[in-house]
This record gives sequence, structure tokens and C-alpha cells, in this order.
Amino acid sequence: MATVAAPERIEALDAPVRRTPKRSWKNLILPTYTKLIIAYLLVPIAVMILYSFNANTAANASAPKVSFRWQGFTLDFWRQWNGVPDLTSALWNSLLIAVLSTIVATIFGTMIALALVRYRFRGAGTLEVVMFLNIAAPEIVLGAALLSFFVLINFQQGLLSIFVAHVMFNIAFVAIVVRARLSGFNREIEEAAQDLYADAVQTFIKVTLPLIWPGILAGALLAFALSIDDFVTTNFVAGQTVTFPLWVYGAVKVGIPPQVFVMGTAIFLTGVVIAFANVFSSRRKGRTMVQAETEDSA
Repeated sequence: MATVAAPERIEALDAPVRRTPKRSWKNLILPTYTKLIIAYLLVPIAVMILYSFNANTAANASAPKVSFRWQGFTLDFWRQWNGVPDLTSALWNSLLIAVLSTIVATIFGTMIALALVRYRFRGAGTLEVVMFLNIAAPEIVLGAALLSFFVLINFQQGLLSIFVAHVMFNIAFVAIVVRARLSGFNREIEEAAQDLYADAVQTFIKVTLPLIWPGILAGALLAFALSIDDFVTTNFVAGQTVTFPLWVYGAVKVGIPPQVFVMGTAIFLTGVVIAFANVFSSRRKGRTMVQAETEDSA
């Protein structure tokens, strides 16, 4: 009497045997390398944050300096963040220049990105080359060139010259970031808005700007970060004006106060909060759009 095998039994016999591949030591190279790079980037920041809370019991209590010997936890230097007048003035100079140059560079960089993506005009290729040269050129070259230009036209060096220099090298970064966002932009959305009787200004404000806003914000954050920590170019064109990086560089020779770590931590955490807020806002908008599309399809 012949026996007929069950279909499940036949499928089980025909199915190939799956074997778990053995992990070779070569598979650990890339993860290990990635972790080392992340540690290399984050460990100095973690040390700065940690030692902004380090108590200083040195004999010269009136003008304490950073000590890498842990002496206890304290919030005194956070309470006395403006305890060094020259450092506080330098920080305000850096913040003022960074905010103003970021605003101006973001506006002009966005306009350049829109022009390069949407229009054909003479000099477009030259403009792209100039922007990439601006990014690729060493800062010492930019600083020396700007200093020579300011001396040639008898332009007074100070806050205004630093502002001009920062706008100059930030425009290219903003334009490239925004252009990357515009490269996949669907123009049919704008055409649909214009079919619904929206003029050019309304279309840009209500349709184009919200869609490219993540790219604009990313370019602005990059410009702000480059501006507030710039040393080389600023050192060439600052004249008698002192910014936060210049003050720290000068103080390193005699010892920096703990307020430097406090201010650096505050600037870093502010940037992290803004970045996370941008990511959260983008995800929230994405979920809202998905829900709206689901309701419409239903």
C-alpha cells in the first residue's frame, strides 16, 4: 500500500537549508571604525561639558583657570558665566556677527540656489565654479585676499569687516545645501497653485517655501556654526575687534577660565536643541501628510 506524503512534508524536504553565516573578523572592521570616529568627534565635546561643572579650589580663586584634575561638582561657573567681562564682550560680538551674517547669507544663498536650478543665464557655470572654489579654498587664502581687498579700498577693519567676510564665505554653503533640496522639487505643485489663482508671491510663500524650508534651515544652521567658530579668516580682518575664538586663542597661552567651557557647552546644546526640533517638526509634518492622504483615499 503506497503512502502519500503530506504537502507540508514535501515542502519541508524541498526547501533549502538556511545556515547562519559565520561572522568573520573582517565584518567588524567597518562598525569598529565608525564607533572610533564617533568617539573621536564626541569625546572632546563630552570633556568640555563635564569640566564646565568642575570645581576649582586653586589658590588664585579670583581668576580661576581650567584644571583637568577633577575637584568636585559645582554650578558656580554657570552662575558666573559672565564673570570675565572681556570674554563676555567677545561672545556677544561672535553671536551678533553669526546671527546677522547667517540671515543675510541665507537670503542670498537661497536666491542663488533658486536661480541656478530654475533659470538658464549667462555666467551660471562660472557662478557654480566660484562657489565651489570658495568652499575648497583654504581659509588662510580667503583671509589674506579679504585683508588685501579691505586695505586696497581703505575699508576700516572691525565688526563690519568681519560681517562682510562671514557673509562672503557662508553664501556658498547655503546655496549648495538649498540647491540640493531644490534638485528634486516638483514644479507641478507650483503650477497647480497658480491654476487655483495664486500669484507668484503667494505660490512662493504658501507652497515653495514650506517645501524647501528644511534645506534653508539646514543651510542656515551650517552658516551659523561656521560663523561663530571661525578663527582664521576673522583673525585677518578683525582689526582691534575680538570675537570668542580670538579671545580663547589669546587666553590659551596663560590659561583659560572655566567660563569658556560654560559658553561652549551652551552654544553646543543650543545647536543640538534646534537640530532635534527641526527633525521632530519634519517627522510630525510627514505623519500629518500621511494621515491626510490616508483619509482622502478612504
